[in-house]
Amino acid sequence: MSLSIRKAVVEDCPRIMELVRELALYEKAPEQVTVTMEEVIKAGFGEHPVWEAFVGIHDGQIVGLSLFYIRYSTWKGRRLYLEDIIVTEEMRGMGYGKVLLDHTIAFAKEKGYSGMMWQVLDWNEPAIRFYKKYDTNFENEWLNVNINF
Repeated sequence: MSLSIRKAVVEDCPRIMELVRELALYEKAPEQVTVTMEEVIKAGFGEHPVWEAFVGIHDGQIVGLSLFYIRYSTWKGRRLYLEDIIVTEEMRGMGYGKVLLDHTIAFAKEKGYSGMMWQVLDWNEPAIRFYKKYDTNFENEWLNVNINF
């Protein structure tokens, strides 16, 4: 396995958007990706960045992404929220997702966060099996709620 991990830089944003669109296709919701490149750049690298990411590079090409931000729990304190972990389809099954997730977990521990959290679609059995390899807890009593503007 030859995957190197580094922090994302602004020049990675076009490839990050390609990976996001690939994920949206996989999740059968490509029309739901409405964010602009301008917003991605501003939100990640502007005056007040709200997300960070690690990229996985194989043979000089970004083939994976771990995008996250910090959330605050009044019960648990600072926690890392993993928004997306993506490995491009042709590179899945090579252990790259594990490398990205392990790197992100190590980062959260190094920062002293109380834990990590993320979501997985209930029909995404490959992802569920992957996450069950870790000491994860799957919650079933909380419902996702959102409002769109």
